[in-house]
Order: sequence, then structure tokens, then C-alpha cells
Amino acid sequence: MAVEALGATVVVGRQRRRDGKWLWVLPPLVLIAVLVVYPLVLVAIESIPAWGDVVGSAEFRDALVRTVQIAVSSTIGCLIVGTFLAVVISFVPFPGARVVAGLVDTMLALPSFLVALSFTFIYGTTGILRAGGFLTSPWAVVLAEVTFYTPFVMRPLLAAMSRLPRAQLDVAASLGAGPWRVLRQVVLPEVRPALVAGGSLTLLLTLNEFGIVLFLGAKGTTTLPMLVHTKGIVLFDYPGACVIAVVQIALSLGLYAVLRMALGGRRARLD
Repeated sequence: MAVEALGATVVVGRQRRRDGKWLWVLPPLVLIAVLVVYPLVLVAIESIPAWGDVVGSAEFRDALVRTVQIAVSSTIGCLIVGTFLAVVISFVPFPGARVVAGLVDTMLALPSFLVALSFTFIYGTTGILRAGGFLTSPWAVVLAEVTFYTPFVMRPLLAAMSRLPRAQLDVAASLGAGPWRVLRQVVLPEVRPALVAGGSLTLLLTLNEFGIVLFLGAKGTTTLPMLVHTKGIVLFDYPGACVIAVVQIALSLGLYAVLRMALGGRRARLD
């Protein structure tokens, strides 16, 4: 009888712990449902009447293509510039390397419109270079995004390169491998996960960038976030703005899912 009573007590205790865990899970779920899911459902419902008109318009198609073009171009630029700067800071000794690395961390905390503002002082009609035509082109948006988002690639690369065993680099160099070969065959394969992570984050951020595009006001650079702003705030076309917002959300979540699957597959192969 004592054994049965003890067993029943253990079962009741386990059940209470399970119930207690669910009680801790419920508040975050309710908070997410109220603050995130419910507004998204309202946006999706509001967009239903306008899907045909918006998706079939040339304005929407051009904005979608332009958004992808700018995001991909900016991400490629960030990967190239970020990799180069990370290699220089990590492996080329020069005075002030720590200061430069600290500036990289500082850039992560700044708002994006400051970069666009600095571009107006450099490339504006009354700026240093007075290249007003460049400032109103899509390439100005790409350059501004590369300037702002390169630290998002550099930071994980610097962390990965700091963990590289110096003995491994010394052995490769002692075997006759030149700097470029060491970089290509030793360094880059080791830091590839950090490069992919930084590039994926940059692609998602540039896909949804709004401040730089709005502040520069470049001609022919209407992206999806800009189109949401124009239809919702300027034209008061809320159903049309909701359609574009739903497309933007679906595009971002779809890209995130693809990147997660790609990274998960690579991690599984490594395991």
C-alpha cells in the first residue's frame, strides 16, 4: 500500500509540473497573439478586396523587382566589402585596428537614415562632390545600404576569424602556401558559416529597408516598403497598402524559411 501511495504521489507531482509549465507558456503566447498575430490577421482581411487591382498593376511589379534587385545588389556588396575589411582588421597588423573594430560595433547602433543624410552632404547638389544625379539614382540607395549594413557582415566574420587557430595558418604558410591561397583554402572555409549568417541577415534587412530609400528619395527607386507608405499615408489607399504589406511579409518569411532550411541542411551534413 505504501508503494502504491508513493507511486500515486510521484504521478501527481509530475502532472502538476506539466501543468505548471503550460501556465508559464500561456502568457507569452497570448502576448504574441495580441500584439503580432491579431494585427496581421486584420491586415490580411483588409487586403482581400484589393488583391486583383494591386497585384495586376505595373507599379506593384516594378516595385517588387526593384526591391529584390536592390536587396541582392546591396547584400553582394556587403559580403565583398565586409570580407575584405574583416580580413584586413584580423590579419594585417596596423595601428588603430581595435579602434576600427570598435567603430564597427558603433555602426550597428546607429539609425540608417544617418547614412542617407551624410550622402546628401557628400553627393548632393550643394555637397562636397556635387553629384546630384548620382544621389537620385538607385545606385545611391545600394551604396548607402552597403555602407550601413556592411558591419552586419563584418561582426560575425571578425568573431569567427578571432577563433581561428594561428598554428593552422602558420602550418599552411610553412608548407609554401601564399597569403591568397591561405585565405582561399584555410580562412574562408572556416568562416563560411559566419559569412552565410551575416549575408542572410543582411539580405533580410535590405529587403525591408525603408529609411534610406525614403530619405534619399531616389527617382525610379520605389520599393515595396516605399509603396506601402505611399498608398497608406499619402494616398489613403489602405486596402492597397495592406496587399503590399502582406506580400512583403510573405516574401520575408519565405526567404527566412529558405535560409533556415539551407543552414539546417548544411548543419546536418556536418554532423
